[in-house]
Amino acid sequence: MPYSHKEEYNIKITDEVRERYKDIIEGLGEDTGREGLVKTPERAAKAMMFLTQGYHQDAEAILKSAMFSENYNEMILIKDIEIYSLCEHHLLPFYGKAHVAYIPNGKIVGLSKIPRVVDVFARRLQVQERLTQEILDCIDRTLKPQGVAVVIEAAHLCMMMRGVQKQNSVTTTSGFRGQFEKNETRNEFLKLISSDLR
Repeated sequence: MPYSHKEEYNIKITDEVRERYKDIIEGLGEDTGREGLVKTPERAAKAMMFLTQGYHQDAEAILKSAMFSENYNEMILIKDIEIYSLCEHHLLPFYGKAHVAYIPNGKIVGLSKIPRVVDVFARRLQVQERLTQEILDCIDRTLKPQGVAVVIEAAHLCMMMRGVQKQNSVTTTSGFRGQFEKNETRNEFLKLISSDLR
């Protein structure tokens, strides 16, 4: 079966990334011909392509694929969504949990779609602040709910492995729209996830 244009493109990009990794490893003074490193550039290229696959995914389309009319107007919360992303400043991972809630306005979405949306934006070069905002904006724009809330807590290896080397630090970011801008609703949301926040 012949490759599609997309598959050909992905192979070409992966080959280019592999060669760049080979250059970097050799630039560090290593021998890419030795047994343990022969396949490392290819493995690293494939890993990077996987970790940044969000650039080629459409979060709004994911939500729209499973939207349903429903007369429900209470908070829907999906918490403890695992996130794995790459800090755009050092290309080191940050990881943790996202808590996402919305209050429907005539439309609900399949529950699995919220974690998928989180993954779409996490699988890009990111900063935690923008990741929080992108998830919030996408859900608000697509579902047009009465309100949306997003809280992310994450540990950043760029702080843990290098620089200040603070292994126990956790960064928390939040965003609120609509009904969640009201103290009562926001506090209800924060209370529901408080057992997860340090």
